[in-house]
This record gives sequence, C-alpha cells and structure tokens, in this order.
Amino acid sequence: MAIGAFVESGGGGGGGGGYGGRVTAYVVLTCVVAGSGGILFGYDLGISGGVTSMDSFLKRFFPDVYQKMKQDTGASHYCAFDSELLTVFTSSLYIAGLVATLFASSVTRRYGRRTSMLIGGTVFIAGSVFGGAAVNVFMLLINRILLGIGLGFTNQKYLSDMFRVPVILKKLRNYVELSHNLDKRIELSIPLYLSEMAPPRYRGAINNGFELCISLGILFANVLNYCVVKITAGWGWRISLSMAAVPAAFLTIGAVFLPETPSFIIERDGDTDKARILLQRLRGTTSVQKELDDLVAASNLSRTVQYPFRNIFKRKYRPQLVIALLVPFFNQLTGINVMNFYAPVMFRTIGLKESASLLSSVVNRLCATFANIVAMIVVDRFGRRKLFLVGGVQMILSQLAVGAILAAEFKDYGSMDREYAYLVLITMCVFVAGFAWSWGPLTFLVPTEICPLEIRSAGQSIVVAVVFLMTFVIGQTFLAVLCRIKSGTFFFFAGWICLMTVFVYFFLPETKKLPMEQMEQVWRKHWFWKKIVGEEEEEKQAGKTALPSM
Repeated sequence: MAIGAFVESGGGGGGGGGYGGRVTAYVVLTCVVAGSGGILFGYDLGISGGVTSMDSFLKRFFPDVYQKMKQDTGASHYCAFDSELLTVFTSSLYIAGLVATLFASSVTRRYGRRTSMLIGGTVFIAGSVFGGAAVNVFMLLINRILLGIGLGFTNQKYLSDMFRVPVILKKLRNYVELSHNLDKRIELSIPLYLSEMAPPRYRGAINNGFELCISLGILFANVLNYCVVKITAGWGWRISLSMAAVPAAFLTIGAVFLPETPSFIIERDGDTDKARILLQRLRGTTSVQKELDDLVAASNLSRTVQYPFRNIFKRKYRPQLVIALLVPFFNQLTGINVMNFYAPVMFRTIGLKESASLLSSVVNRLCATFANIVAMIVVDRFGRRKLFLVGGVQMILSQLAVGAILAAEFKDYGSMDREYAYLVLITMCVFVAGFAWSWGPLTFLVPTEICPLEIRSAGQSIVVAVVFLMTFVIGQTFLAVLCRIKSGTFFFFAGWICLMTVFVYFFLPETKKLPMEQMEQVWRKHWFWKKIVGEEEEEKQAGKTALPSM
C-alpha cells in the first residue's frame, strides 16, 4: 500500500517562494525522526507476508494451512493459503488504522502532530509485545489491531469531530448535511509534519522521501524474515513480530524532543513570536519574516474555508472529485499490495522453498526501493502523465507475463520448474519497479496538486480513505480469489491496469511545474472536462448578467 509523497500547498511554481534559509541539521534531525513513521508503516506492510510463509508459524497458529501447503489434504497449490482467519490476521491492521484516524483526529487538532506521533509510537510498542509473546490467534489479532491503532495515530487524517451536538439536534438530516460539519482535513500527520518543517524549495524531495521510508520499512521486514527463518528452534517469527518495537521506540523517544511546527503554533496559539524563533532555528537565518507572514496569512485564510467536504461535490470540482476517487481506487487494483502482503506466500505457492521465497521478497523490494529513488529524481523532469503511462504499460506487461507463465507451467498439483519460478520473480521485480516510480508516489501527489485550497483537505481525505478501505479489501480477498480463478488473478489485475492507464491517457492532464493558482485553466482547456466546468462557468456568468428589470 503506497502512502506518501504529499506536497504542501503554497506558492506558485517557484522554488521556495523567495524564502531564505537552508537545510539545517535541526531540520534533518526532526525529519529523520518523523520519517521513521514511514518505516513503521512499511514494516507492518512487509512483515505479515513473511511470517505467514514460515512453517513454524503456520504449524502453531494455522495448522490447516500448513497441512494444505504440505499437500497432506490434496488441496490445489493455489488454495494452500486460502484461509479466512489468515487473511483477517493480515488485513485487520488496516481497518483498525482507518477507524483509529477518526478518534486520533481530535488529539491532533488539540495537542498537535507531535503528540499524535508520540501516542502512535507507544501503541506500536504495546502491539509488538503482544506479537512477540503470542501463544494463540487471539493475541496475534490484538497485535495487529494495536499496530493498526498506532498507524492511525502516526499516519492519520486531521478530522474534526464528526458528530457535534448541534448536528445531532438537527436529527442527522443526511450524510451531505453531516459532511458540512467536517472541518478541514489535512493529509497524513507525518507527511504534513515533514511538509511544514522542510524549507519550501526542498519540500517535494523530502515528502517523496516518506514514500522511500515506507519502501525501506518493507525491505527491512523482508530481510529480517529471511534471517530469522534460519533459527532452527522455530521461534524466529517472534523476533519478526516484536521488532516493530525498534522503529516505534525511536519514533516515540524522538517525538518527545520534536518541536511542534511553526504552522501549528500559529494555528493553535496565535503566537507569532514563538513561531518566528522556531523558524529562525529551522532555517538557520534570521530572515524569516516573509515565510512567517505567509504562514499567518495561510492560517487566517484556512479559518475562512468552510465546508470543504460539501464543496468538493459541486459541479465545478467534478474533475477533482473523480480523480480523488478513481486514482487511489485504481492504485489498489494494480495488485501492488498482493506483493506487499503476500510476496513470500506467492513465491512459496509457485514452488520455492521457505528460505528462497523470503530471499526472493528481499530482491523484489530492493528493485522497488531503487525505483522510488528514480521517481524522486525524474518526476519533475518528465511529468506526471508520462510516469503514469509508462508505469502502467510496464505493469500490464508484467501481470500478463506472470499470468501466462502460471497458466502454462504451474498446475494445481505437482511442482513448477525452478527456471520458471525465477522467471516469475524477475517479472514481479519489473512490476513493483513500474509501480514504485509511477502509481506509488503519484497517487497522492497528483490529487494534492489539482485540488484548490478550498477543497484540498477534503480531496486528500477521500484519497486516504479509499486507500485504507481498498487495502483492507485486497488483503482480505486476494487469497480466496487466487484459489478460485488461479492464474486468471493476474489477468484480472492486468485488465484493471489497462483500464486505469486509458483513464489517465484521456482524462488526466499534465500538471508538471504548473502553479496551483493556474490549475483551473487546465480543466477549461481539457477536451472532456471543459464541457463540465465550462458549463458551470457559463451558468455563473449568465446569472450575473441576467439583472431583473426595473
């Protein structure tokens, strides 16, 4: 599940808006500590697939799956890991994380992003203890739910209380009426923290670094799984489940010393003197008045923006709404979380041994991490549409190739030649690389760019909610789908990637280096969207000119 690469609103297309300052050691330290939340998230994405492919773990907690995997029951290879309880173990974290964001939002709003990270890290540590000490499936589920709650606090949307007393007294008219009581929503707390702490001219690279942190977290999980499986006593999975405490402890302890952001200080306390002192420390210069003035102006403007969630349903914002819904939806239907969750399981399914399957996952993630770095370098040079389209074609060909190899060489029973198994691995590496430099970071970057200030928070909330929900759905259903349609699963994903690539080609304009203030011009010039937003503008102008006769 690729969550990251947010871009802060602000200035036109310039490099830093004329602000002074540099990247200070203080900025680096705070961003490293905050970025460890991305490693936490990535670790949770990667660790479950590894432990669920370990014989010792399966024998202890999922003996039915272990017997099917060993062909003791005569089950198809494709159905060896088909277990509803096993998928609940994997996917429960993400539904818990989504629910936790609703409760964590009030904490973030009242006490700040740093407090949210502190609480989240503490809950992560508690969840790691349950995982390492687990003696039954119930303790495993507690482990995943606590990790999900920690995820909800460290990577959460900033929501207002959904049900206020005045709304309840109005008898909860309907969802649209409720939605207007939502205050502004602001992306994920850690990427937001990074955005606000980073110098504007380096903000894009630092935010893309959060996506890189997620990839590094998955890589760390895969390497650890590969190492601990060699423990002959069969308790290596305990290390895997409990080691989430390491980055969590780093985040928790570091959060104690992290300052609040200048934006939050102005927004909550209105203390511009305190914010100025912090800005001077962060930027390494006393010339911060322009940036401070912009922060104050942005804070004042944000207070005037009402009903962002209701506004996004207006006709003139139809392009932004459609893209905010469909881009994250398509993101999950690429099949990427199949690799994040179940890569070792997949490789075991096609015949690789326990250790080889875990090593294959490491190789797979190394390719993705390298591609993340490439994305940081080329995204502003080649543009968003080109990366979307090239990455889409790359993923289509990869999924078709995997499906064809499995259909031809991998049957329900018997083994697959090792050469073909490694060919599947290579093709999967091409697939994850295509995602990592295109749909991974761009899923969050593009909606941020195209949404104007009055709906930006609502647009990002929709993106994050769709990602969380679809992550849960894919995690919960993939193994059952694989059992039923077998190699056709990969043709299914390829079909969706074809559809989403066509969508980008026809309906997503290029936004590279375009100032946000000029973004609405893109829709008025687009062959399709101009029919919608143009009609809205014409109706507005007609209303102004149709003056009543005296």
